[in-house]
Amino acid sequence: MEGPLHQSSSSVISPDKRSVADRDGMRLVILPDSKGGIGDLINDPHSTRLILGVEVEPLVQWPDDRGSFTEIFRFMEPGIARDFLSQGERKIQVSITTSYPNVIKAIHYHFKQTDLWVAVQGMFQVFLCDLREDSPRCGQKNTLFIGSLRPWKLRIPPGVGHGYKVIGQEPAQLIYATNRFYDPSDEGRIPYNDADINYDWISHPR
Repeated sequence: MEGPLHQSSSSVISPDKRSVADRDGMRLVILPDSKGGIGDLINDPHSTRLILGVEVEPLVQWPDDRGSFTEIFRFMEPGIARDFLSQGERKIQVSITTSYPNVIKAIHYHFKQTDLWVAVQGMFQVFLCDLREDSPRCGQKNTLFIGSLRPWKLRIPPGVGHGYKVIGQEPAQLIYATNRFYDPSDEGRIPYNDADINYDWISHPR
């Protein structure tokens, strides 16, 4: 049985970190960032700046004179869905969400759930933040722009805060698979504009 989820939005465990939640030996924390910004901008699926455990895989499309075919996930085969049914789990949920331009959905995190994302319409500005206190890159942030102009698939492990903003002028659709059914007790949330994470959601002229 999973232990209770202990959440605290303001508990300071040291001068340089803030406790978010803990469960079964995993403690999630926020390292205050006074500089702000978007963290590491990921433009290469094999970037060494990806948060540990986050994986990117190009979405391969097969067009011909009849149209196009795209395979999204192949579970238990080489690739980002290779071990999605590990540890005896046999519960995969696949969902689709539609969001309108400029909508922000963030920041979510999980202790058990792994997410696989693929954007199938529109463009997303994806935010990732390593909340795992025992991670050597705790506090690291990534930004990825994915969707119709960059068809990437993402794997987001437990303990990595995540969210997105829809950019552009059209609604965007995201298909996501999770390695367990939706469980509100496993999901935590942090405000999208958390002052300590200090993520910049605004598009600036440049």
